[in-house]
Amino acid sequence: MPAKSILMLCGEFTEEYEIFVFQQGMEAVGHTVHVVCPDKKKGEMIQTSLHDFEGHQTYIERFGHLAEINKTFSEINPDDYDAVYCAGGRGPEYIRTDKRIQALVRHFHEAQKPIFTICHGVQILIAVDGVVRGKRVAALGACEPEVTLAGGTYVDVLPHEAIVDGTMVSAKGWTGLAAFMRECLKVLGTEIVHR
Repeated sequence: MPAKSILMLCGEFTEEYEIFVFQQGMEAVGHTVHVVCPDKKKGEMIQTSLHDFEGHQTYIERFGHLAEINKTFSEINPDDYDAVYCAGGRGPEYIRTDKRIQALVRHFHEAQKPIFTICHGVQILIAVDGVVRGKRVAALGACEPEVTLAGGTYVDVLPHEAIVDGTMVSAKGWTGLAAFMRECLKVLGTEIVHR
């Protein structure tokens, strides 16, 4: 099976683990992951964040590492990619309003290519009419009303689980990355054989 190309949509303060773990895991098995952010060029950096629950009513946010953009946003051609991945954290909150981001998501939806989303990444999908309609979707619990209003069915998976609906893979947050990536690899047609 040939290697796949995955487009990762990020913004400033996207969740660090959901960038680095996904990118490195996919690259470890031979896939290409282009990490992009609106108006950023290859070699520029974005600030990531770390989110965790520490006994408060909602999650806390700390500075994460800087993440390198490895593809210039203005040079993206969605036809070059086999799948799109919407990482979570705070980045989706603002990049979802970018018409160029919406057009990219619309391409993958209309072309019926795999769409991967984790945590708040679903906010990017919800900003494009019809993408989550009729789909069973996992995300951070705070996104449940948005998923429902967009016509999707919110699925409250366990923190270490993921859900697949057709070629859409979703999970609640970074604690589910192992299950999430395992399901993404299956949707991509990647088979890992242990000898």
